[in-house]
Amino acid sequence: MNAKHSKSRAHANALGEFIKMQRELAHLSLRQLSDLTRVSNPYLSQVERGLFKPSADVLKSIADALQISAEALFAQAGFLDDDASKTPTSVESAIKMDAGLTADQKDTLLRVYRGFTQK
Repeated sequence: MNAKHSKSRAHANALGEFIKMQRELAHLSLRQLSDLTRVSNPYLSQVERGLFKPSADVLKSIADALQISAEALFAQAGFLDDDASKTPTSVESAIKMDAGLTADQKDTLLRVYRGFTQK
C-alpha cells in the first residue's frame, strides 16, 4: 500500500468515526440519518466504517442533518487543510468537534451550555 492510499484510508476511517460519533451525539439511528440526508442506509453504514469517502454533496447533507459545520466534515475527509477546521464557528460546534471528549461528555456539555444560554 502506497503512502497516498494509506493517508486516504486514514482520512476515510477518521471521517467515518467522526460521523458516527456526531450521529450518536445527535441521538439518531443510522436509518434516521439516512432519511434526513436522503442517502441510503447501507451507503452511510459503509461511510461510517471507513469503506467509502463520500462526495462533497453527501458530506454537506450529513453536516446539515447533524447540525454541524460542513467545513468540519470537509476537513475530516481531507478536502480542506487541517488548519481550516481549527476555528469553530460556535461554542456548540467547538464541543462537537473536540476529539478529546467522548460522545457522553459532549452530550453533557451541550446540555449544560444550552441550559445557560436558553432564555
